[in-house]
Amino acid sequence: PCQVPQRTSPDFVLVHGIGVSARSYGPTAVELASHGDVHLIDLPGYGRSPRPDHDLSIAGHARVVGDFLTDRQLDHPVVVGHSMGTQVVVEMAAQFPDQLDHIALIAPVIVPSARTIPKVSLLFLRNAVKEPPTVSVMAIHDYLFRAGVPYMVQQTKHLLGNQMEQTAARVSAKTLVICGEADPIVPLDWGRELAGKFRHGWFATVPGPHATMFAAPDLIAKH
Repeated sequence: PCQVPQRTSPDFVLVHGIGVSARSYGPTAVELASHGDVHLIDLPGYGRSPRPDHDLSIAGHARVVGDFLTDRQLDHPVVVGHSMGTQVVVEMAAQFPDQLDHIALIAPVIVPSARTIPKVSLLFLRNAVKEPPTVSVMAIHDYLFRAGVPYMVQQTKHLLGNQMEQTAARVSAKTLVICGEADPIVPLDWGRELAGKFRHGWFATVPGPHATMFAAPDLIAKH
């Protein structure tokens, strides 16, 4: 009988946060490439992807990622989200449970007590002074010249309105929640609590602020 070759390494699909693009994964994408094939996505309206012709919600972005997995015929990849990307990944895991069985959430936003524009803006400003200059310059460029401020404002209402902790109960995939130890946006207690909301969730910390993909790429890849 013909034997089907076994897959020896996983595929990784990386979903970025609000305002930025796939390049926000930086050195973590490089580290993961030594463990398997890495697929970087620019969500609609971000990075090099064209602006959608309608208001796209978190669930809409999740459908785009689900379609990407189908089009590329990716067999149960590890789907990783950062910041707002964690909301997209969790929604996708709930919508398309048969497409994946492992997800990773880096810096999952937003803690319920901070879901207003003034509060979240202050947290992002507090985090900005902790990020390396290269990360800040890249983010500002993406905010202003790629996504654009009007689109970010439109998308922020979806970020603030998302209740990931409720969607978590519908997710059957094994779920790793990773928080930066110096991240003012995502408190460690929130990350630990959120991990407990998933059927198969566990929690880990790494050094660094919100963009831990630059601060601790090797540790994230090992997790």
